[in-house]
Amino acid sequence: MGDYHFIYKDVEGRTTQWDDIQTKLGNLPPKPAPFKPPAFTPAEDESSKPKDKAWLDNKTEEDLEDLEDDPELDDDRFLEEYRKKRLAEMREAAKIAKFGSVMPISGADFVRQVSQAPSDVWVVVCLYKEGIAECGVLLRCLDELATRYPATKFVKIISTECIPNYPDHNVPTILVYNNSAVKGTYVGSHHFGRRCTPEAVALVLCQSDPVLNDGQSSSESSRDAVLDQVRRNFIEKVVTEREDADDGYNSD
Repeated sequence: MGDYHFIYKDVEGRTTQWDDIQTKLGNLPPKPAPFKPPAFTPAEDESSKPKDKAWLDNKTEEDLEDLEDDPELDDDRFLEEYRKKRLAEMREAAKIAKFGSVMPISGADFVRQVSQAPSDVWVVVCLYKEGIAECGVLLRCLDELATRYPATKFVKIISTECIPNYPDHNVPTILVYNNSAVKGTYVGSHHFGRRCTPEAVALVLCQSDPVLNDGQSSSESSRDAVLDQVRRNFIEKVVTEREDADDGYNSD
């Protein structure tokens, strides 16, 4: 006797009309979906992609340098100019990324790291001594500023390694260098106010020169932007502290 639960299917998975009726009546199991192989998608050819702005945005610095000899870009002045602009932006970003923290140096490093720094780089040097509270407070402020302004170079050095027999009562001392010359000297933390906050330090450093640089602008516009941001941060901090104090008073 034949198997009444067998469903006849042709090559493409179609069943007979009789089988369809029996399936509706429940005498046969539901018919499976016909097999369909996945659609073929050819691999994208890199050379076939349109050479536009978006295409250049995805290139690395090494790729952009290789494109200098690409004959297909010779006739497209826009793409060539854009390639050069992108390459300059990436190199500038890499330059900025060199800093971003307060780097400890020794006496032997001073000339190379400070006096011989590039002429477009401002260097903030902190002379300090371990165990002196004022030094710790100022260094914490400089740590925060170094993060905010990665295009400015911040270094710290033990005072007597920089200047033999330097008196402890003179630390912390800040020296500001640019183009191999001393642009500012601040002996003692009293220059930065009673509380010595990052905002207070930033205001003093930028009063006369664009010392702090976030890498987004330069010259006087950078100094003005820093001062405006410092003032806003200071106001926000004062408002927050007062609100916190009011909340504490009300909770009692």
